Amino acid sequence: MLEVDAWIDSNLYESRFAAGEIWEEIIIFSRRFRARGIKRFFVEILGESATLGAGGLVVMLMLALPASEEISANWREQDEFAVTFLDRYGNEIGKRGILHSDAVPIDELPDHLIKAVLATEDRRFFAHYGIDVFGLVRAMTENARAGTVVQGGSTITQQLAKNLFLTPEQSLERKIKEAFLSLWLEANLSKEEILKLYLDRAYMGGGTFGVAAAAEFYFGKDVRNVNLAESAMLAGLFKAPAKYAPHINLPAARARANEVLTNMVQGEFMTEGQVTGARRHPADVVLRDPSDSPDYFLDWAFDEVKNFMIAQHLPNRSITVRTTLDRDLQRASEESIEFFLRQNGKQYNVSESAVVLIENNGAVRALVGGRDYGESQFNRATAAERQAGSSFKPYVYAATLENSDLTPESVVRDGPVTWRGWSPKNYGRSFAGRVTLATALAKSINTVPVLLARDYLKGTEKIVQLTHDMGITSPIIKHHTMVLGTSGITVLDQATGYLTFASGGYAHRRHAFTQILSTAGDVLYKHEDTDFVGDRVISEQTALYINQMLANVPKWGTGRRADLKMTTAAGKTGTTQSYRDAWFVGYTGNYTAAVWYGNDNYQPTNRLTGGSLPAMTWQRIMEFAHTGIDLLPIPGIPQPENAEPKKSDDAVADAAGKGERPRVLSGTMSDFLKQLGDRLERAKPLNTDNLTVASTRNR
Repeated sequence: MLEVDAWIDSNLYESRFAAGEIWEEIIIFSRRFRARGIKRFFVEILGESATLGAGGLVVMLMLALPASEEISANWREQDEFAVTFLDRYGNEIGKRGILHSDAVPIDELPDHLIKAVLATEDRRFFAHYGIDVFGLVRAMTENARAGTVVQGGSTITQQLAKNLFLTPEQSLERKIKEAFLSLWLEANLSKEEILKLYLDRAYMGGGTFGVAAAAEFYFGKDVRNVNLAESAMLAGLFKAPAKYAPHINLPAARARANEVLTNMVQGEFMTEGQVTGARRHPADVVLRDPSDSPDYFLDWAFDEVKNFMIAQHLPNRSITVRTTLDRDLQRASEESIEFFLRQNGKQYNVSESAVVLIENNGAVRALVGGRDYGESQFNRATAAERQAGSSFKPYVYAATLENSDLTPESVVRDGPVTWRGWSPKNYGRSFAGRVTLATALAKSINTVPVLLARDYLKGTEKIVQLTHDMGITSPIIKHHTMVLGTSGITVLDQATGYLTFASGGYAHRRHAFTQILSTAGDVLYKHEDTDFVGDRVISEQTALYINQMLANVPKWGTGRRADLKMTTAAGKTGTTQSYRDAWFVGYTGNYTAAVWYGNDNYQPTNRLTGGSLPAMTWQRIMEFAHTGIDLLPIPGIPQPENAEPKKSDDAVADAAGKGERPRVLSGTMSDFLKQLGDRLERAKPLNTDNLTVASTRNR
């Protein structure tokens, strides 16, 4: 033991002695490099810079990670599909996609077209690395001098990054992603590839994408053959295609083209003498119908078709697709939201709206993804997940009725309720005491669905599962506050969910098309009535209960402005915190529709509720949709004795030969006669021998 103790003592002493020697050497070494005087100042600066630089790199990495998530595996590939779309009656409504063989190489584009684009959009394109600091400073200076925005600071690379990966959402997060993605594009593509992608992917108005399609649409010629005046007009479209589209406003398009010519002179791409001829002889355009194409619907239908073709392993890439779109219902939906935004947008401080209208067999008849496709191609109907507010409550009630012995007449208590530290309040900051479930839903009482989820469902799992079974694809968060609609959901999903109630408990699958044909006329796919009939997801009794309860909302509940005189309506209003989102989602025996109002930047509206503009818009669309058709009852609710379609348009429907409705809601006699002529023209049969017309119900 003495030997062990001696060994430990000696080793501890030697270790301490060795450590002291090492430390002394470190001190001596550091003293040799210790800066003194003015040198120390610079060393301290370098040291702090290194520290801040390391921290900055960590922050940059954190900011870059969200941007990297936007990059998909096949982002470089253009869409190989070339699709011609028809409406439900066989009339062409638009095209989407491009074949690689049809793309024009950049070295075959006219030199003056390239110069016009660079002079207007990014003069230092070949000098910067995705972000032009000098150009940004110049734009800020010019904007400050003019007192308004006259120049943009985004480079072509930044605009391409937004077009390829991001949405037009105006937010700091989006701008950060855009900056990182721009640097990433510059590192992975050549300047010529970036410019080519930009010229092919940019929206050019009139439902066209890319300069090649725009040249064909506006001038009726190959883009290789456009002259300087036409090139200037095309280059002017990148800034605001809806504002400067020549088939809508030719004087504005020519004025914008003249600005482009001036930019070319100022940027020293051309001399004044070279552009004089183009100034004196501005471009002429091919006459086109100025009415907007259903671009939001076409974007969604294009994605649906591509996914279907890939899933079915069909090799065809050039196809013709008969869609479910009803152009009259589409125009009525677009007109309705524009009418109310013009009339009440400033009053309520609301700038955007979206609508989805589905026939109760699952066919999407109208889809409006925003107020103006030319201003923003972001589809608010299919891509924007907005809080549902009280319009989510029917899912909570349905799950409760399905998993308990409660009925619409069951009495519950509207009073203070706390769940996991959360105590929701009612809209009026008061409590009604004992109420039936039917009254609680019609009056949109907040405490009752919380009570149902807490005490009867024991959580939110069954609610989330039910929404998925009903066809809702938006990710519903399993947080206890979701019972009041705090989870994001799309307008398309809302219409799909309520469609289950309208069909008596069956999850009809929404669909965008009924037929696909090859270029040779061969039928690749034809819709059958059973293709989109899903499984029963709620019992017949629960569906009847929900229908009876939701039918009270337009009658004496929060959605009285959505009441219909010709048929029974059922639905639910929805208003979110700070009035950021306002909804009305409802249905009849014929149609289901969801209407949303709000702002892209999530700015609160001026106390806009679901019972105001959304309900009024829904009522206006449904009044038109039920003109001249057989009225069907909602399952479990008999039609009122006086239920009958509007008679005012029956003569027009008969004259059209198909029982179709007129194109617009109102107008002058000349408008009426023009609509009738258009109807008769469009009622002609489709001139395609191999095309089998899908059957439609008696309208």
